[in-house]
Amino acid sequence: MHPAIAYIQERRDAFVEELKTFCRIPSVSTKSEHKGDMQKAAEWVADSMRVTGLEHVQIVPTAGHPVVYGDWLHAPGKPTALIYGHYDVQPAEPLDLWITGPFDPTVRDGELYARGAVDDKGQVFMHLKALEAHLKTQGSLPVNVKLLIEGEEEIGSPNLDPFIAKHQDILKADVVVISDTAMIAKGAPGITHGLRGLIYFQIDVEGTKSDLHSGSFGGAVINPAFALAQILSQLKDKNGRITIPGFYDDVRRLPAEERRALARLPFTEKKFQKTIGAPALFGEKGFTTLERLWTRPTLEINGLYSGFIGEGAKTVLPGRAMAKVSMRLAPNQDPAKIARLFTQHVKRICPKTVRLKVTEISGRGMPWLAPTDHPAMQAMAQAIQKGFGKKPVFTRTGGTIPVVATFTRLLKVPSLLMGIGLPDENAHAPNEKLDLDNLHHGMLSAAHLWNELAETKLK
Repeated sequence: MHPAIAYIQERRDAFVEELKTFCRIPSVSTKSEHKGDMQKAAEWVADSMRVTGLEHVQIVPTAGHPVVYGDWLHAPGKPTALIYGHYDVQPAEPLDLWITGPFDPTVRDGELYARGAVDDKGQVFMHLKALEAHLKTQGSLPVNVKLLIEGEEEIGSPNLDPFIAKHQDILKADVVVISDTAMIAKGAPGITHGLRGLIYFQIDVEGTKSDLHSGSFGGAVINPAFALAQILSQLKDKNGRITIPGFYDDVRRLPAEERRALARLPFTEKKFQKTIGAPALFGEKGFTTLERLWTRPTLEINGLYSGFIGEGAKTVLPGRAMAKVSMRLAPNQDPAKIARLFTQHVKRICPKTVRLKVTEISGRGMPWLAPTDHPAMQAMAQAIQKGFGKKPVFTRTGGTIPVVATFTRLLKVPSLLMGIGLPDENAHAPNEKLDLDNLHHGMLSAAHLWNELAETKLK
């Protein structure tokens, strides 16, 4: 047995206790009252890098929350891997839905419950411990590594692209390794090779300068809530197809071979429906649920607000109505083009009896699709097979990791997405958790990865 693997096997329980200390830090990036906690989390990551044996560790300020960097560059002639992750977490509310406190890490039935356990503290921790296993037992790594751990992923990474652009020389690598995704099912380790893109809008509709008495004014002016409902109802047809002219022009048809591969994955629509608690599944006609989730674009209403929404009755004619709308984009779709088409369409179908404002909010995320036969992908597949004892499957995900496209554009290197989460682990929701078997086998896989990459010709 390789010494690094034995090191991980021997410290399985101790590693869980270490991870708990990381998860106790309420590093909620979106709330200003947690600014001190964000700094504390960054310091925890930096200290862990130093203990691991990494060098040039520094906490780098940005216009928002800091970035933590560290490296080990003593493997001449071997590839350099850049490991990316994030230490910030989503807000924990609603707190009353948590069985145990979100920042009071608790193990139940082989799973660690805590905010950030799977997204992304556990997966960052996995890589730190795999590196530590090599450095503590061998005094060296098979490859060169650099780590870039940020604190703003959960708010769209507004300062990350400028940081990468400014530090391209320092971040130069042969491959990027990211663990912030999920496996399709327990016992089915996988490699994610496709992500959807993202754009996000707010639609504001205004009818009158203030709310009005619905008895005194109803019937004389349009109700903005109705006007907004009319707009939203015209964005999709009854078959779930988006009606924006030109929206699908650049969507590529899924190759028959990949459709067959998706159909062979350990996924059942009945189990999926039961897991999410839906009375029935619905989506774009002509595609399976996995195809809709991973390979097709979507348009969703993320929030609505208008008039009186409190308890009881209030006969009010609202002066304003608002909706938040997001679109997930398939590979080859251009976020800028889709943003323009969306804005034009909403303006075209908006009733003339209201004032309309369409605002793009949050950062754009580019879709991404990587070839599965790349040597780095195959090296990762070998590492995962050794770590989990099972051959991994290649999957996509419906989510967006904007930095992947940034790495492709600025550093011009392939990205490897090696996630150990599970679909039911409640990332962003109450009772977030991480399967501890997956954490352990993920560490083993990460340790094997550096040996595999050391023997792989990447260029």
